[in-house]
Amino acid sequence: MPTYKLLLLPGDGIGPEVMGQVQTVIGVLAETGIATFETETDLVGGAAIDAHGKPLADATLARADAADAILLGAVGGPKWNGVAYDIRPEAGLLRLRKDLGLFANLRPAICYPALAEASALKRELVEGLDIMIVRELTGGVYFGEPKEITTLPDGSKRAVDTQVYTTGEIERIAHVAFDLARKRSGRVASAEKNNVMKSGVLWKEVVTQVHAAHYADVALEHVLADNCAMQLVRRPKQFDVLVTDNLFGDVLSDVAAMLTGSLGMLPSASLGAVDARGTRKALYEPVHGSAPDIAGQDLANPLAMIGSLAMALRYSFGLGEAADLLDGAITDALAGGARTKDIAGDGAKVLGTAGMGEAVVSALRARMR
Repeated sequence: MPTYKLLLLPGDGIGPEVMGQVQTVIGVLAETGIATFETETDLVGGAAIDAHGKPLADATLARADAADAILLGAVGGPKWNGVAYDIRPEAGLLRLRKDLGLFANLRPAICYPALAEASALKRELVEGLDIMIVRELTGGVYFGEPKEITTLPDGSKRAVDTQVYTTGEIERIAHVAFDLARKRSGRVASAEKNNVMKSGVLWKEVVTQVHAAHYADVALEHVLADNCAMQLVRRPKQFDVLVTDNLFGDVLSDVAAMLTGSLGMLPSASLGAVDARGTRKALYEPVHGSAPDIAGQDLANPLAMIGSLAMALRYSFGLGEAADLLDGAITDALAGGARTKDIAGDGAKVLGTAGMGEAVVSALRARMR
């Protein structure tokens, strides 16, 4: 039975609570003989600032580099609003992405049948929704230089963020999107703003070239990012794989997430390049934030965190059948009426974080019998 090294970074706010449910699921998976997991737990974000004075210690980064995969809960909260910009909690996550070369962010937006009524859109628009957003994660405006605020001669200030992309950065994220599309419906939509941004012009040009040279069997369409946001609300099921840059990916993935009813439902994967051994660095995390207003109250929805583990099983460990079991257990728990506060309709029985975790574990055990 293989053993995989997992680094757990619970982080801040509700992170430790939802990570606790993942640890329970890991134990159940180990019981079955599917795989065993050697886990370490460390600090990131505000918790690391409190302990080390910075959001990611060098020793933690070394553990992350040595792990087969990383699971991260959430970072940030008002407690750390006063710290310097360079050591804010989110900087720890950004350093993990940059130093480990995690350039491809996969954000599925799936509407479970039992939750179609929880979406802000009509059931017929979201029922059966299954979109994969592929976001470039280590380039673009979040990392471009110069990035600064300067004081002008008249005393006013000017802020500058730089949007930068190279051909190579666009090529590698395009390959990820097209490869995923081949395993899905064979359709890719590429979103940018080539009408007003030079980076958008290059993005469209390079994606088109990669498509023509390697993926003629996959359908490609180009869509302006603002129109894409409108179309996600108007007719979301027209999309399958959607590839876009760091900034637009950040925005569009949150729009897509709310189509499913709650940010608490959606996992994500951040993947690096495949190395000589055929493996890749990978970090998995829920799309939701640290939600400090409900931290420690047993209110958080753990499904996105559990779903992130399922993505790790699929993309890092090659355990597709185990991932299917876990995804199926989430579906079964929801179909059986399990609801946390964020997805509970009128009159529904509301479970806490631990209760929802127990519902998934019960459904998982039933599927493994």
